[in-house]
Amino acid sequence: MRSGILATAAITTALSIPAFADTNYNVDILAEGLDRPWGMAFLPDQNGLIMTLRGGEVVLWNPEKGITPVSGAPDVVIQGQGGLLDIAIGPDYAEMGFVYMTWAGAVDGGTTTHVGRARLDTDAQALTDLEVLHVVSPGIDSGAHFGSRIVFQDGYLYAGFGDRGSKDFTEAHISQDLSSENGAVIRLTLDGDIPDDNPFVGQDGAAGAIWSYGHRNIQAMTVHPESGAIWLAEHGEAGGDEVNIVERGGNFGWPLASHGVTYRGGNEFAPPHQEGDGFIAPVFHWPAGREAHNPPSGMTFYTGDAFPDWQGHLLLGNLFHRYLGLYTASEDGLTETARLLDGEDLRIRDVAVGPEDGYIYVLADGEGVPLLRLVPE
Repeated sequence: MRSGILATAAITTALSIPAFADTNYNVDILAEGLDRPWGMAFLPDQNGLIMTLRGGEVVLWNPEKGITPVSGAPDVVIQGQGGLLDIAIGPDYAEMGFVYMTWAGAVDGGTTTHVGRARLDTDAQALTDLEVLHVVSPGIDSGAHFGSRIVFQDGYLYAGFGDRGSKDFTEAHISQDLSSENGAVIRLTLDGDIPDDNPFVGQDGAAGAIWSYGHRNIQAMTVHPESGAIWLAEHGEAGGDEVNIVERGGNFGWPLASHGVTYRGGNEFAPPHQEGDGFIAPVFHWPAGREAHNPPSGMTFYTGDAFPDWQGHLLLGNLFHRYLGLYTASEDGLTETARLLDGEDLRIRDVAVGPEDGYIYVLADGEGVPLLRLVPE
């Protein structure tokens, strides 16, 4: 464990929520000094979290012990945006003890995102029986846009990846290539097999694992608590960040339809999403330009009881503008309702709702950052 990982007692400060009802909240600082945390998940058999640090470490947090290290993490390539990425508790955890992870690893052709699982022994604070379930193909010589997030739905594993930073804004782009799993959401069985009913199974030249494609860089995924639909958020080029609802076999248009512009020059490289263009449009997008660039990371729907007025609202992290967004979901899309933690100067990497207490747990992004908890005032 790095010496920079520090456990702390819960320190509480009071903040007010702008422009939303009359509810205030306090912020508990549960841990400090975390080195580039990336993903977190609640352990169903105890009051605590398991977290990944992009440098390659897995740690546990609970109220009594604070932060403790876990052995047995996969070997990762720390390159650019790569490293140890998401972590999720499998639906088979109660029986098998499996936690699922994504990480950047070396392959022929460079690096790529890996999906794997291991058994968690909380008493020994160890991961065992690590196995790689899927290696995204092809590998790319790039340190950009690995993605990635994991969710489970109907007994299947869904994982979303990035386009590895390709700037070929044409139909030949890697996200439009069905032989490439980069810039796509894949669907697997829990053992890593490709289901026979995936949309492109049996299609010549197509990767059978792909569920949807035409994505740029997926940094958030969650399952809607009522509809069961998978929602994701992905980065745009400069602005044009999107929130999408995943559809089987859907093409989400990147980079042939986009609300963003180029980083250098601010030039439009594609028309915006429009009816009849053959692509699935986002349910929400940010406008073009670097100052509009969100970009999103980590999201979940609020389902707890601690903040009853927020039931059904979407919580979505913001990296550049440094706040946790609270959004109202409706047939017309998303409406930003409040900016939580605004003014705290924290890039937000991930967010989760405590299954027992209904509090909101927030991972900041960067070196020496905290794990926070939002509680009613």
